[in-house]
Amino acid sequence: MRVLIVDNDQALAHSMQESLEKVGYSCQVATSGQEGARRLQHEIYDIVVTDLVMPDVDGMEILARARQAIPQCEVIMVTGHASVPKAVEAMQHGAYNFLEKPITPNRLRAVTEKAADAVRLKRVNQELVQRLDETFGFEGIIFSSDRMKQVIERVKRIAPTDATVLIYGESGTGKELIAQAIHHNSPRRGRRIKALNCAAVAENLVESELFGHVKGAFTDAVSDREGAFEWANGGTLFLDEVGDMPMATQIKLLRVLEEHQITRVGDNKPVKVNVRLVSATNRSLEDAVAKGTFRADLYFRLKVVTLVLPGLRERREDIVPLVDHFRKLFSRRHHKQVKGISTAVSRALYGYDWPGNVRQLRNAVETMVVLDSDGVLDVDDLPPEMAEPAESPTNVNPVASVGSLSELVGQPMEAYERFAIEETLKLTNGNRDEAARILDIGARTLYRKLDRYKM
Repeated sequence: MRVLIVDNDQALAHSMQESLEKVGYSCQVATSGQEGARRLQHEIYDIVVTDLVMPDVDGMEILARARQAIPQCEVIMVTGHASVPKAVEAMQHGAYNFLEKPITPNRLRAVTEKAADAVRLKRVNQELVQRLDETFGFEGIIFSSDRMKQVIERVKRIAPTDATVLIYGESGTGKELIAQAIHHNSPRRGRRIKALNCAAVAENLVESELFGHVKGAFTDAVSDREGAFEWANGGTLFLDEVGDMPMATQIKLLRVLEEHQITRVGDNKPVKVNVRLVSATNRSLEDAVAKGTFRADLYFRLKVVTLVLPGLRERREDIVPLVDHFRKLFSRRHHKQVKGISTAVSRALYGYDWPGNVRQLRNAVETMVVLDSDGVLDVDDLPPEMAEPAESPTNVNPVASVGSLSELVGQPMEAYERFAIEETLKLTNGNRDEAARILDIGARTLYRKLDRYKM
């Protein structure tokens, strides 16, 4: 439990710090309201103990900033006898409890421990909500394949830490969605996440976008402007296509990661920042380092933890649930009554190569929903490039394309039958009725064969 003590009475503040640290709390002290407000902006705390009456920034302001910056934390007010009604008002605005001066160590520890219990309960509830979310997809990520399950399990281990993360993946695989999942399942979830695509910003403006600028720093700098680091302070910064960052900016980014402070373009005044960095790239940074277009020292700072997102063609089991999810999404958005997808369309989408990955699939389903006129997505709704797929190893029948069919040569016919059933069930994401239709057999026949083969 991390505790912030805010009190302009230095002797009392350090006395409370000593009392709480003796029973295991990690405490920091701010001896003014202004300093406390700055710490809340830059750090994450579980409990805030603040004096109610302070000049400039008082306890009510500290309460408001704490509730906004760290919704999961609890705030305890410290007050004199004359200010008890004000402390009660603070509780009505979200404070956990108040302590009336003079404060005894036992009373301080007892109230703080109850606040800690409340924080722990919030964490348990948050974990329960996350488990419920995982039933339908981890933070909006739809998947059923083993490849993506491994990725999500790794994300779950990474998210609660403050480690820098580097995400590899082709364009359209969902790198930003993974970055958001990391942020929203981390202690920084109550703060901002800022996404910046390094390839989409003009080279001469990348530094301004990252670090901000002061008025007059360059021709169009008509006023001061905070950059991505300041805007996401206390939260997470996601740098997409980080491999396209100019070399000069790479040097400054490395310095920020080492010193935890930025300097706006055209200014000499350093600004402290506390940001978790998540980066992504669709190309090999190792090759870029070897070619001299990316700094090796920055590369090693970015890849503390790495994630590799597979292309959609490498996790075809996810295609059917993704299509169903997008069908429902765009049916609501475009006010259409699209109730299902034909077997022929499922086959076509499963067999397509998806060079644009999930983003391309999403766009294709939206197109089909917009064009649909009979409530079922059928071959007449398919985009032209998918209606007549070219003959290629990735566009042939999905059962034959898995690469295991040759192993059945010399086996009994029952082995072929079982193989066909297994692969068709993968295609339909376990939907037995749909699998029966694709196999052109009755549902009851399929159930008998499942029982016969102990599947």
